[in-house]
Amino acid sequence: MASGDFYEALGVPRTASQDEIQRAYRKLARTYHPDINKDPGAEEKFKDISEAYQVLSDPDKRKRYDAFGPDFRQVPDDVDPETWARARAGAGPGGGRQRWSPGGQGVRFTTGDAEGIDFEDLFGGIFGGRAGTRGGWGPMPGADQEAELELSVEEAYRGGPRTLTLAGPDRPRTFEVNIPAGVIDGQRIRLAGQGGQGGDGGAAGDLHLMVRIASHPRYRVEGRDIYVDLPLAPWEAALGADVVIDTPGGEAKVKVPPGTSSGRRLRLRGRGMPNPRGTAGDLYAEAKIMVPKTLTDSERQLFERLAAVSNFEPRRQSDSRRQR
Repeated sequence: MASGDFYEALGVPRTASQDEIQRAYRKLARTYHPDINKDPGAEEKFKDISEAYQVLSDPDKRKRYDAFGPDFRQVPDDVDPETWARARAGAGPGGGRQRWSPGGQGVRFTTGDAEGIDFEDLFGGIFGGRAGTRGGWGPMPGADQEAELELSVEEAYRGGPRTLTLAGPDRPRTFEVNIPAGVIDGQRIRLAGQGGQGGDGGAAGDLHLMVRIASHPRYRVEGRDIYVDLPLAPWEAALGADVVIDTPGGEAKVKVPPGTSSGRRLRLRGRGMPNPRGTAGDLYAEAKIMVPKTLTDSERQLFERLAAVSNFEPRRQSDSRRQR
């Protein structure tokens, strides 16, 4: 990251709650997403805020970031944050900048222009003999990496194989990903061994794909439930009808009860997002009564006749419901 600070990238204080972090990310993402903002610097800004959100939205990663700073991915799990902080304080009155060098180089501090404070001197045997006989730290596992995977509602519903290309520091990398059917927004897909390369023969890290479900002109997804508008003619809503609608899993029939008003939600159990490990979500068809923009003479006469004979008073009924 250019700024080097994830909190600064999202514009939130270090005490921000998870809700505040999520709201800040969504606001910035809507501003800087490359599909919306064509400014040359928008794409880089979007990458920065996405990286910051991926770390700060994960409680474990956020804790490590707060403890170890930008190099938190490379610091071994068995390093104690308090010992790390004491070592930083001991680097000199000007403070220190961590520099993690995998591949047997060890960890050193730089204070101003002077180098030479070695962690092995500072920590002694705290790592339990991890330093190798060659003076290095032994095999160092590669860092886990994260990337965002955007899917349409239909792709998330069906799952299946997909080819993914990610830009890398040297060259793009291409992966074959098997997307589980029914993945939901925020779910992670782990690709073992496809992350950062290890040092001194250490195992490669993992690549974690964060699923983001793209907005859809027809469907709204909340967790595993799917919501869709159900346009109805006035007579279908008044008399009841069997209506066929499209869903991500194919056509489905909705039974509209007589007397259905706009806003009523009709539930289709199990027709939401699949769940390989449990109960599938539901699909909710929300009634939306539509009227013709223009009427034929016959239609106008029928509506006028209905208006003359009907005792129905929708505003009075609405008022009585609110009073109750």
